[in-house]
Amino acid sequence: MSHPADENVETKEMDSRSLSSNGQEPYVHKVGIPPKQSFFKEFLYTVKETFFSDDPLRPFKDQTKSRKFVLGIEAIFPILGWGRTYNLQKFKGDFIAGLTIASLCIPQDIGYSKLANLSPQYGLYSSFVPPLIYAVMGSSRDIAIGPVAVISLLLGTLLQNEIDPKTNPTEYRRLAFTATFFAGITQATLGIFRLGFLIDFLSHAAIVGFMGGAAITIALQQLKGFLGIEKFTRKTDVISVMHSVFSSAHHGWNWQTILIGATFLCFLLFAKHIGKKGPKYFWVPAIAPLISVVLSTFFVYITRADKHGVAIVNHIEKGINPSSVKEIYFTGDYLAKGVRIGIVAGMIALTEAIAIGRTFASMKDYQVDGNKEMVALGAMNVVGSMTSCYVATGSFSRSAVNYMSGCETAVSNIVMSVVVFLTLQFITPLFKYTPNAILASIIICAVINLVDYKAAVLIWKIDKFDFVACMGAFFGVVFASVEIGLLIAVSISFAKILLQVTRPRTAILGKIPRTTVYRNIQQYPEATSVPGVLIIRVDSAIYFSNSNYVKERILRWLMDEEERVKREYQTRIQFLIVEMSPVTDIDTSGIHALEELFRSLQKREVQLVLANPGPLVIDKLHTSNFANFLGEDKIFLTVAEAVAYCSPKLAEEP
Repeated sequence: MSHPADENVETKEMDSRSLSSNGQEPYVHKVGIPPKQSFFKEFLYTVKETFFSDDPLRPFKDQTKSRKFVLGIEAIFPILGWGRTYNLQKFKGDFIAGLTIASLCIPQDIGYSKLANLSPQYGLYSSFVPPLIYAVMGSSRDIAIGPVAVISLLLGTLLQNEIDPKTNPTEYRRLAFTATFFAGITQATLGIFRLGFLIDFLSHAAIVGFMGGAAITIALQQLKGFLGIEKFTRKTDVISVMHSVFSSAHHGWNWQTILIGATFLCFLLFAKHIGKKGPKYFWVPAIAPLISVVLSTFFVYITRADKHGVAIVNHIEKGINPSSVKEIYFTGDYLAKGVRIGIVAGMIALTEAIAIGRTFASMKDYQVDGNKEMVALGAMNVVGSMTSCYVATGSFSRSAVNYMSGCETAVSNIVMSVVVFLTLQFITPLFKYTPNAILASIIICAVINLVDYKAAVLIWKIDKFDFVACMGAFFGVVFASVEIGLLIAVSISFAKILLQVTRPRTAILGKIPRTTVYRNIQQYPEATSVPGVLIIRVDSAIYFSNSNYVKERILRWLMDEEERVKREYQTRIQFLIVEMSPVTDIDTSGIHALEELFRSLQKREVQLVLANPGPLVIDKLHTSNFANFLGEDKIFLTVAEAVAYCSPKLAEEP
């Protein structure tokens, strides 16, 4: 969308300046000054571009009041919109997809609840209520909702830092519900106030590193169940975990547990390998975890391996989610802790869900409204916190299976939720003899794909600073803790933004042969400099944060160039042209820096010339009187015209 100052820009006049070049007097266009906008209009435009850049009210234009009301309801509950065109054909695809992701989510949910230090049923609860809420309010057709490994680990780590889940399980559970409630409030607030752009501050590189580190940490945590270790460290860093593993090697490992875990891990990895052979085999890795649970449970039951040290699930509460409204802390010491943990978990869950939703939306060529997604995710977690659920979000593995299974709409989440409901009502007692080793194997297999080494290699090739952010987050999670890794990821992301804002790029321009085009001489080595003229381009807006740097960098370019021309006995620099096309805006500090630059150049007997300042910039230059201070005849529409102005002057030099 164009800025209002760009619209109807009136070129005040065609100014003819006499240039004694080849005896001709070409027209030199004055830089257009945009018409003045009122402060109110400028403010409205800024607010609109910041919070309503997607123009959400467009569908309401030229509609009747009744139609606007219907559209408003559909905006909150998208199911009312696409539900009118829903048919049996679509339901067939959703039904198959829902059954498939249910077979995957049930064993995963039991394992993920252990990562969060909660009883197994809470993982299942979180795949019952939240998907129903999302199906009504969400805008993604492909995302599958439920607990995920990274959020479960993050929540479990942050919660156990406050309360020991073994000695105080009730308080721990209440704090988990409190954190879930405020995670939902955070997500919904961001969506309602259209602050979704805040999650973009966590860069893709930082997310890749954080997810990879979290995957390694999660896999290492599963060694407790995989090896049958009873006494295991509560710390998550790799050194503490490996010390705990090897210190118990002689007396703490259980060979029957290792045999079960290793056998089914190989089976799961083989199933995943089969699934990669083609789309028609998508169901193999999707159904493999449930098959593994059934077979391992049956094996333990008939051999009574639990009597020989094989740890089992034991008991899963039967029945649907009980109410947990009264368990949420709304007062007391744990309220602030719940808010803090909820904000962190909510932001990470939101980042993951939005990324997943956009990925599959682009594959199916439809749009996902980020702000609606935030409201939907927030609502489902708020309701979930009141129905004994912990933080749920979009799962990439389940969403991929959902997509491959041929889902058409969010009804696949409803089907999955119904299957989980039936499981809670009738089947949970059958999980009593499920060995913990199989749950560990399922989680290890699920998180392997989170280590995206190909993305890390690509990041290294594209941007080394991004790679530093990626590795910083990765090693922070692996060698310190999840929260330290997250802090490093956010810090490096912000550091990159600050570095780019405070240290913008500048470049020396040269003339492309046989053209009037001026480009970066590093990008175009054949570009030639104009004798006696130094052309510098500033590739950023000039604000208080970088104005002093821009001024000093331009002067350093000038000193370097003066030394070069002196060394090579060329014409001394008499004009410095600043190409301002990329300078989208300038503030008072920036104008002050230009004034200081002008004075510094005067002392060196070098004239300052500006080329192609944008509408906002030229308006502020005139308002501040800098244009008059510099001279109207020193501001040009193009670099070529500025050079044409400078060259004849050079020719007149003795």
